[in-house]
Parts: sequence; structure tokens; C-alpha cells
Amino acid sequence: MRSVLIIGSEAVPFAKTGGLADVLGALPAALGRLGWRVTVALPRYRGVHDGTLVERFPLSIGGVTLDVGCFEAPQANGAHALLIDCPGLYDRDGLYGVGNLDYPDNPRRFAVLVRAALEFVARTGTRPTIVHAHDWQAGLAPVYLKTLYASHPVIGGVPSVFTIHNLAYQGLFEPSWLPRLDLPWDLFAIEQLEFYGRVSFLKGAINHAAIITTVSPRYAQEIQTPEFGFGFDGILRRRAADLFGILNGIDVDQWNPSSDPHLPAHFSADDLAGKAVCKREILAHYGLPIDERTMARPLIALISRMVDQKGFDLMASVTGELLGLDATFVVLGTGEARYQDLWLSLSKGHPTRVGVRIGFDEPLAHLIEAGADIFLMPSRFEPCGLNQMYSLRYGTIPVVRAVGGLADTVRDYAPRRRTSTGFVFHDYAGPALLGALSRALALFADKTRWRALQRNAMRQDHSWDRSGREYVKIYKRAIRQAAGG
Repeated sequence: MRSVLIIGSEAVPFAKTGGLADVLGALPAALGRLGWRVTVALPRYRGVHDGTLVERFPLSIGGVTLDVGCFEAPQANGAHALLIDCPGLYDRDGLYGVGNLDYPDNPRRFAVLVRAALEFVARTGTRPTIVHAHDWQAGLAPVYLKTLYASHPVIGGVPSVFTIHNLAYQGLFEPSWLPRLDLPWDLFAIEQLEFYGRVSFLKGAINHAAIITTVSPRYAQEIQTPEFGFGFDGILRRRAADLFGILNGIDVDQWNPSSDPHLPAHFSADDLAGKAVCKREILAHYGLPIDERTMARPLIALISRMVDQKGFDLMASVTGELLGLDATFVVLGTGEARYQDLWLSLSKGHPTRVGVRIGFDEPLAHLIEAGADIFLMPSRFEPCGLNQMYSLRYGTIPVVRAVGGLADTVRDYAPRRRTSTGFVFHDYAGPALLGALSRALALFADKTRWRALQRNAMRQDHSWDRSGREYVKIYKRAIRQAAGG
């Protein structure tokens, strides 16, 4: 049986700060259904008590010896989580830092994650078919496989795949970390890990992995341009022949309007009646009017981090025009204080039209996706995005900017276009956003066409099984390359 060792810094249900955890929680099960043996390695952070201790060994790195424990926890479809236990590194308040400050020893923390995972499989004597590393925290996996472990009797020559979830996070550190991580100084070169006088774990992975993937086809193109490349566009263009975009999937069991336990009523593409019950419930939750006029008015939802990347600066520039639309707004999220304060003030000034909750609440997110009519995602950039796929599944029509995974998953409405699933705008400008929303509101008034659009959206396949099949193709390509094929 072919096997893959997946290495990343977070995975559901053990630890989560963002979409990476959702990917590493769902992809292993999809690969397991396709017949692969899957191990997912991540730190055993504070508060994680899962798993059974299967091995403990000393790990020497940069002249420091650490006691490392390996805990295994079974996952769906035969996959296993490998939880790397090293309390001095991982038993902390946060995964990456506290507040806005990263832990200063993050290079060691995540180098140890990679080294411990590779050492564990090497000690078992079972050679993985592929190593799949995710984001800069696992970026040294391809590097170590090509250097420290290149001639290892068990894992030497194992090909690696590296996935970029967000190019903005590059793992930049001082060069003095190289010897402390058992890496030779000759890696501090422009074609290796050096990036403007610093060491980049991300760059090391890009230069040493057999295949590089990212989380949508459009984003794979965008990151090769100066606008979206964050200084890495030239590096990625050099590896363009080995760079692929694979759209993330969603958990279609957890996000299923016909069985979702968080909903007061269920519905499907064939019977949308329960969606109105959910709309009534979300209006009540936010303390908004529940009358005939409000139920007839379109409900626009935002579930997001309140940051520029997600388009909050764009929305801030046209708040007057947004509130001039004949619509109700509900917002769930947290982020920069200026955007939190802005939406809270809008809610206080327009208590019958705007509802805001600061924070995150998973059951409430499900209810919003079910009860809203329109979902707004005007992102400046979006590697993949998940909420637009949740929205499609729940018949909540997305209004998005044509970037990254949003462009790959939402097809702009046109009267004769049977593949339409939402509304798309291109320019990062207030008039473009308002134009797309106005088109959506105009169609909402035509109930027959609106329901046809909802049904088309709900029948899209964004399951992890589809994504898993694409990753298997990439694994096989990497294996062929390693074999000289």
C-alpha cells in the first residue's frame, strides 16, 4: 500500500487557527478512501490529550538534545495522527506566539516537528512513498530530505510535495539559525534559502520539493505575478513547470443543509422551504425585526476575519452606499479594532438593518450560511476560501471578487448562462463591489430565477474526494520524477 507522511502545524480536531487545520483534518480521510495509508504529523500543543504514546527518543538538533514523545491517534478511514510531544517547545499559550508577537524560537519549534516526524518513520523502518509538507512551518521537510537525510537507508530519496496555503507567510529568520538547525552554510544562497539577507523556510521548500502545489488553480497563476507574489513571484516562475493549483475541498458531511444539526430546519436543492425557517432564526438571534418586510428583504452575510485582505477596507469606503441598499446585514468575525468598531457603530446606528457579533461561533456560522440569502466575500486576495463553498452548498448566493479560489468556484451570473452560481466583480473598487451587489439584489426580486440559481449553486461538487483524487495525481507525478520517469 502506498503511504504519505503529511507534516503541518495544525489540524482539526487537535489544533486550529485557520483553514490549514481544516485541510489537514479532511485531506487524510479523503486519501484513506482512495487506498492510501496516511500519517499526519503535528505538534502536541497544550490542551491536546489525544493519542497513545508509541515511542520516545532523544533528538539532537544544533548541539541540543531534546526528549521527544510520539503519540498516535486514529483518524477516519484508517488515517493516523502523529502528535509530536516536546513540552518545552509546544506546551505554550498559543500555537505560534502570543498576541501579535511570534515566539522567538519558532525556527527550532518547527524544525523539531519536521525532524521528529522524519526520525519516527525512519525508526519504524517503513519508508513512506511521499512526504507532503504544508506551509512554512513544515518547509524544512523538503530541505532535510535533500540534505541531512539524502543518503538515509530508509527515507533517503523519498520525494516531497509542498503546499502553499498563503504566500504572505514566509518563515523568515536570521541566518544564524542555520547551524542551530543542522543546516550547512552553503544553503544561505540565493538559489537555496536566502531571501533578502534572511533565511526563508518557505523558499527552501519551494526550491527543494519535487512538486509545489497551492490551494486553487487561479492562485497558482496569481502568485507568479508581482501583485500577488510577495517577492516570491520570480522564485515561483522558475519552478512554474512543477507548480500546480488544487482547490481545497469542504467537509460535505459537516456542511450539509439536509442534515446539519445546527439548523432549526433542514432543506435541499429540491426543497428549499426550510431555508426561510433558518432566516427567521438568524434574524431573531441578532435581534433584528422578524416581520413580513424584513423576511422579504435580502439578508446579506459576512463571516470573516476583519482585515484588509478580506476586503474590509473596501467595504469601509462605501458603507453609506451599502446601507442605502434595500438589504439587511449580519456579520460574524473578529480582527482589527478599527473594523470591529466600524461595524459595531453601524449596528448601533441602524439596529433594524445591521446585526454584528464579534468573535467566532461555529454553530452560529452554520446558521448564518443557512439563513442568509447572499454571502459577501470582496477579498483583496484569497488563496482558496471556504465560506463561498459553504455558501454554495447552502443556497446562499456568493458575491465575490475574481481572485484566487473565489474565481475558481463562483461563476458569474448571466441570464443565459446555465453554469452561473453567483456574482463576480473584478476591480478592487467600491463601485465594482456595489455593482455586483446591485445585480444580485435585482435578481433576488425575480424568485423563479433566484431559485434556479440557488439550485445550481447547491449541486456543485466541492467535496474532499474530488480534491483527494487531484493530490493522488500529484503524488504519482512526484514519484515518477524521482524515478527519472
